[in-house]
Amino acid sequence: MQDRFREEVVSRHNKALENTMYYLATAFMVLAAVYSLFMINIMLSLLTAGGFKPEYIPEIVLTLVMLAAAVLLFLYRDRIRTEYEYTFTNGTMDFAQVFNNRKRKPLGTMNVRNVEACGMVASGSFNRYLSVPGVNRLNWFLNRGADLFYFYFSKEGKKTLLVIEPSQEMLDLIRKAVGPGKFQTN
Repeated sequence: MQDRFREEVVSRHNKALENTMYYLATAFMVLAAVYSLFMINIMLSLLTAGGFKPEYIPEIVLTLVMLAAAVLLFLYRDRIRTEYEYTFTNGTMDFAQVFNNRKRKPLGTMNVRNVEACGMVASGSFNRYLSVPGVNRLNWFLNRGADLFYFYFSKEGKKTLLVIEPSQEMLDLIRKAVGPGKFQTN
């Protein structure tokens, strides 16, 4: 028996803004780190020469803010370049979030036969499930203008509406594996 397998990586269609933000964050991170190190050096020289004075407080606070900004940008700037990865294997879907093609964060695994309903977001059924009280919505897509697809399922008593951005080939595999009556068209 042949396995039904498909793996897709969803990235932004327009990467110009994403790349600009990433390079600006990198430049600001470097500038903030250099400024902080320079100011720490000056502060240490002033403190050892003349001791602490109240007029140093604004410079100390600014230096700490710039140092914190540099550290936070170092830790989180890879999240600017986010992609989603969908893997379909014989009715099981694995989801992951990939940051800057380096860090991979698994989001979950789902057997598509266990969903209560699924279909295109453009259909009327999506709004029906979206209006269910207490539903948790997961948006694992990047491009708003794309043909979005949803899964509605309950796990451990929690109702969840998962929205993804699959290709037509992945949709065909999902439609075959989901089971009769679960694929909503209206």
